[in-house]
Amino acid sequence: MEFLARMPSDNAEPGSSASTRRIAVVTTSRADYGHLVWPLRALREAPGIDLRILAMAAHLAPTFGNTVERIRADGFDVEAELECLLDSDSDVGMAKTIGLATLSLADALGRLRPDLLLLIADRYEMLAPASAALALRIPVAHIEGGEISEGAVDDAVRNALTKMAHLHFAPTRNAARRIRAMGEEAWRVHFSGAPSLDHLVKSELPDRTALESRLGIDLVEPPIVVSCHPVTLQADPSADALAVCEALVDADRPLVFCFPNADTGHARIIERARELCAGHPNRRLFTHLDHLDYWGLLRNAAMLVGNSSSGIMETPSLGLPCVDVGRRQHRRERAANIVGVPADAGAIRRAIERAGDPAFRASLDGLDNPYGDGRAAERIAEVLINVPLGERLLVKRAPDLADGDPPRFEA
Repeated sequence: MEFLARMPSDNAEPGSSASTRRIAVVTTSRADYGHLVWPLRALREAPGIDLRILAMAAHLAPTFGNTVERIRADGFDVEAELECLLDSDSDVGMAKTIGLATLSLADALGRLRPDLLLLIADRYEMLAPASAALALRIPVAHIEGGEISEGAVDDAVRNALTKMAHLHFAPTRNAARRIRAMGEEAWRVHFSGAPSLDHLVKSELPDRTALESRLGIDLVEPPIVVSCHPVTLQADPSADALAVCEALVDADRPLVFCFPNADTGHARIIERARELCAGHPNRRLFTHLDHLDYWGLLRNAAMLVGNSSSGIMETPSLGLPCVDVGRRQHRRERAANIVGVPADAGAIRRAIERAGDPAFRASLDGLDNPYGDGRAAERIAEVLINVPLGERLLVKRAPDLADGDPPRFEA
């Protein structure tokens, strides 16, 4: 276990009972659930932990695959299904989704009264559970704070969650340092790595034959996997994804498109991807890919193209070239397999050509991934199981400042 500082001792207050600690976890989509699988398993198997899973937003939407059933298929009980996602494909719909989610979560968390609430990443709807927990005096633990992605509202959401959280599990060492620089006490900040990488170490990924059978695609020729999401700070959130589609119109390699997330602008991206796939037997659009199938697909791919955090965080562990398009992931920490390119069709085509060069692929052998070693789940679970509860955890202390001096923090 790697800590930035020792956790303080404190007299633990009783949780659900004298011997049981209730931990609630909120998941909103296929993407964050894939990251949470191994932390959830570690908590479920720990003695004295009462695990409660709250599924909401895109998990309950048929448009996005009704992925709450994937949670149950993995053997987890779902404590509550909270409907909140407006199917409006607009920024107003996003804002109203936060409000609806807050109302539902106030009731659910008020009933459960967990000792800890675990949240992950930077989806806008995660503001709802953090806000409800704040009012209900429930300590929040947050995974994957401290990063930068300046092209989307996710960046502001992530920073807001960091300041509302009481425990932090950083995906990189630099992210942990950045959380400290935000004024968070050292004992609250832990470098865990990104839990999505645990699948490479602990999960049994499907081989090519099984993957071809399950997905109904031919992987003899490695495909380009495309994962593009709306860029929510741009006037046209779908513009970058449409530039990717334009660059791939005449692609002579198989293409596998993944559905975008539920941000405003997703409908145009889905429509254009369907147009590109129509009439082409070697092009497919998947509404939902199971997290293990997705990893298996990446393991058999030529490259990943798009603007997903998956490209930044996960492809380095496979030595897979990734073409990162536009500003959505701007300034996010990255390994040498990432080819950054503006959202211009010609520039994207040139980047794809570079990423497809066998010499470039060969140069990635033994690549180090700054996002960890695939052992995040046990680090996260150990802290959640053992951190003392009570006022010391709930009441955060701001750093002291000398008169007129800027704040100074340890590296």
